[in-house]
Amino acid sequence: MGHDVNGAVGATPRRIVVGVSGASGVVYGVRTLDALRALGVESHLVITRAALLTLSQETDLTPDDLTGRADVVHRLADVGASIASGSFRTLGMIVAPCSVRTMSEIATGVTSTLLTRAADVTLKERRRLVLMVRETPLHLGHLRTLTALAEMGAVIAPPLPALYARPGSIDEMVDQSVGRALDLFGLDWDAVRRWDGLKGAADA
Repeated sequence: MGHDVNGAVGATPRRIVVGVSGASGVVYGVRTLDALRALGVESHLVITRAALLTLSQETDLTPDDLTGRADVVHRLADVGASIASGSFRTLGMIVAPCSVRTMSEIATGVTSTLLTRAADVTLKERRRLVLMVRETPLHLGHLRTLTALAEMGAVIAPPLPALYARPGSIDEMVDQSVGRALDLFGLDWDAVRRWDGLKGAADA
């Protein structure tokens, strides 16, 4: 029987697979790992080579800075890793950010890396798969691929700014998107600003 981190017999372990692919927005993956650590959720990280290039272009972080935020790091080519099997129980997987190439590979089921294999496993086990897709504008092929993924059970969650939260910085906008994505796993990160109704709205 499985045990969660609090010792409950039979509960799904509090762990999430985090994929970071090569789309712009690598900071979403960075902050996802930070949030999971703050929440006490075990993170299993897999990164594409393109994501490491993006990391060097968009941040001052090193690859070690990124991997050091995860509890477990898996090599992209290690298709025999724990997260490649459905018998390895998790709450699901988030790909942050998710490139068009990665989403397309997941949609076909023809997976060539551990990241897309782990995503395929998440779908087949009927676990939550959240894809923070980064691309605009979207052509018809992209939209059809996204529709296919939604029909398979994936949640398409582009990291769009929630302006009602009145973000004062890019960091706050990023954290809001990450926190709302983690809401989909039932995780409540305190960086999220919750909507509590219009201020000063007249009674209907």
